[in-house]
Amino acid sequence: MTQMYDHGGGVKSIRVPIPDNPLGHTLVYVVDTDRGPVLVDTGWDDPTSWDTLAEGLAACGTGPGEIHGVVITHHHPDHHGLSGKVREGSGAWIAMHAADAAIVRRTRTTRPDRWFTYMAAKLTAAGAPEDHVAPLRTARRPSTMPGFTPADPDREIVPGELLDLPGRRLRAIWTPGHTPGHVCLHLEEDHPAQLPGHGRLFSGDHLLPGITPHIGLYEDPDDTTVTDPLGDYLASLERVAALTPAEVLPAHQHTFTDAPARVSELLTHHEDRLTDLLTLLATPLTPWQLAERMEWNRPWSQIPYPSRNIAIAEAEAHLRRLVKLGRAEAVAGSEPVAYVAV
Repeated sequence: MTQMYDHGGGVKSIRVPIPDNPLGHTLVYVVDTDRGPVLVDTGWDDPTSWDTLAEGLAACGTGPGEIHGVVITHHHPDHHGLSGKVREGSGAWIAMHAADAAIVRRTRTTRPDRWFTYMAAKLTAAGAPEDHVAPLRTARRPSTMPGFTPADPDREIVPGELLDLPGRRLRAIWTPGHTPGHVCLHLEEDHPAQLPGHGRLFSGDHLLPGITPHIGLYEDPDDTTVTDPLGDYLASLERVAALTPAEVLPAHQHTFTDAPARVSELLTHHEDRLTDLLTLLATPLTPWQLAERMEWNRPWSQIPYPSRNIAIAEAEAHLRRLVKLGRAEAVAGSEPVAYVAV
């Protein structure tokens, strides 16, 4: 059974599986151009995922060797993973925003043990117990794992500019938050079913119909800039709502309409969550203690080890936003650092 769906107007999608992940799949979009098909994202670097992508492309009347270019919404391995294999077979270019391209290049040149040392230090500073940090101190994961050897992009996506897709009008919209270089792609063409609104939006992970993307602190062992990813994300949401696309084509789940309504839901969700966190911060808490008390999709005791690291990053991103808004502050002299509402 093919995983291909025709959205009309020279746009199709392929459901490329993500192994052992509750998201299930990445929606890879195939956009017809005058020089051949261009992919929006590629899926996870896995043999089954590659086979599914190839079968889907065959159902689209093409194949991996005929791809003209690859446009990446962001650097995560379920989006960028197969880009290198596509390029090897076709000579396709790979385009990515400069901020995420920098992460890819840093990942390619940084020894894996450097990342584990960095993460161990970050988790210790966040108040994680030693039994949680200890595995990172001895981890020496091979660099052949997906995400550790991502393909180096050879074109830059410039926000506000049309991409070089002959015969199409695809404009890059910079939407940082989920990653610093995440982009949405606005197809500035009439909707094939004449739905009301302005074109179609490939939204990556920025705007999804039923889940909120992970917003954590941007990870960079060599950068001490105090970033505000949640603030970036909320501002980016409003930028996307202003486009009023007729239809949103996300990287996960399913297509949907009424982007402004979905943006409004997400803005409300995050404001409610920040308010709830202020209640928890009536007494000082470290990021780890805050994460333990936050509402997740399951009790903290049932959250597996890797997901706890993601939860800590999300707690820290929310704390960073509260501090920037002047609604919380670090407790002077606390170690590991604790935060309290003000």
